[in-house]
Amino acid sequence: MIDVPENIPQRKRIILGPLARLLLKLFKWDITGTIPNLKKMILIGAPHSAMRAVGKAAQKFNTMFGVSALATVSVEEISSMIDTPKMFQFYFHKDRGLNDSCLERAKAAKFDVMALTVDTITGGNRERDLRTGFTSPPKLTLSSLFSFATKPMWGINYLTKGKFELPHLQDFVKEGTDTNTSIGNYFSTMLDQSMNWKDAEKLCSQWGGHFALKGVMSVEDAKRAVDIGCTGIMVSNHGGRQLDGSRSPFDQLAEIVDAVGDKIDVICEGGIHRGTHMLKALSLGAKACSGGRLYLYALAAAGQAGVERALGQYKSELERDMKLMGCTKISDLNRSNLRFRNILNSIRTMINCICC
Repeated sequence: MIDVPENIPQRKRIILGPLARLLLKLFKWDITGTIPNLKKMILIGAPHSAMRAVGKAAQKFNTMFGVSALATVSVEEISSMIDTPKMFQFYFHKDRGLNDSCLERAKAAKFDVMALTVDTITGGNRERDLRTGFTSPPKLTLSSLFSFATKPMWGINYLTKGKFELPHLQDFVKEGTDTNTSIGNYFSTMLDQSMNWKDAEKLCSQWGGHFALKGVMSVEDAKRAVDIGCTGIMVSNHGGRQLDGSRSPFDQLAEIVDAVGDKIDVICEGGIHRGTHMLKALSLGAKACSGGRLYLYALAAAGQAGVERALGQYKSELERDMKLMGCTKISDLNRSNLRFRNILNSIRTMINCICC
């Protein structure tokens, strides 16, 4: 899909500038923020695998940690392992028994937030998955066998670590657990394509705590989220892997914040590669930032140590750049310290430089 690299265009047009307070005595910086009344959070992660390592890293940095219904580790194990704030990412299945089980297990495990994923009514055209033949559980093909042979630690880990399973699903469906399936095919066949606002409102009521919709990309839907009792929304296009040609979360953020930011917590998910990207989103009015790739590459390369290094770099970037901007706390960030590039003028300047 072409939208994965296109998930970050708007943030490149936003320029950070110092506030008119650079000569303050900046002895102390507070980079913690609050979302759904949960303190000390600057980042949300929503992983599907290797969650023990990610959970321990989140615990060390006291940031919110997300566990999916499609996770490879149960909510019970995660809850017993860490006490950092936790979010359960809910996928609305056709099997109502599965839905009820996920809700009750997350509630019993004392998760702090439930986020209903609303942008996976059907699977996107994930061309890389189609090209590589990626499935869950992994399917052995000539190509994958070659990959295992050239990267022996993959094979060793696969054979020596615990059996691959999806603990929240395995008692209800075979797809993804015993039967190989692609993520796109799973979304298209197992999730309920008739899910509607009444379903979301009922789930919100059943949960009875902080509840968010993940995948909101319009003002109209953001307002509806407020109406049904949500306490948060995640502005997201699922990493650019669902609707091809969609706008990026950054493109939508300002207008959604303007419409509902005083009524609900708005979280920007996707396109976050640096601490400055978080500062831009927070300055636009987001209460927090969320992502997956921002730590998954580090996880693949170095496990828990890699995730801790990635989170440490984000933390250092936030602190450094807040100092350079003259900010002492997250609440100092607002749109007055942003400027927006005029793309046409930038193009004219480039042409003039080339011609000269």
